[in-house]
Amino acid sequence: MARSSRQEDARRRQELAEAALRNESVAAQVLIDEFVATAAARGLRPEPLRALLMDGTRVKSDQVGWYLNKGRTLAIAPDGRFFQLLTTGGRLARFTGVKLSPSPPPLVVGRGGRDGETGDLKDFLARVLDDYAG
Repeated sequence: MARSSRQEDARRRQELAEAALRNESVAAQVLIDEFVATAAARGLRPEPLRALLMDGTRVKSDQVGWYLNKGRTLAIAPDGRFFQLLTTGGRLARFTGVKLSPSPPPLVVGRGGRDGETGDLKDFLARVLDDYAG
């Protein structure tokens, strides 16, 4: 009986964690949608996005957008999709590029990362708008 209860508790904790991530992504998407609308209103043109392979090589991708961080490993597409640009790719990726898949956006960028580029998504989005303005 105790095992069943522990399994049920673990399943419930997992469901709560997944719901929290979904709620965070919904809130982050609101910020991203506002950013995209502001960028469009200001006439900010997206640029071709380059992905970073695990070996440190930069390659072209199938997307355009605005980079969010100095390392150019996160980006927002003009349609509001969030991309993590660190990806895998074989030798041919240097010639053919990579196809990116969007990720659920976080409210806190770089959470748990060690590269020093962490903070609230809203601050990263504001910085992009400021950088393009200047």
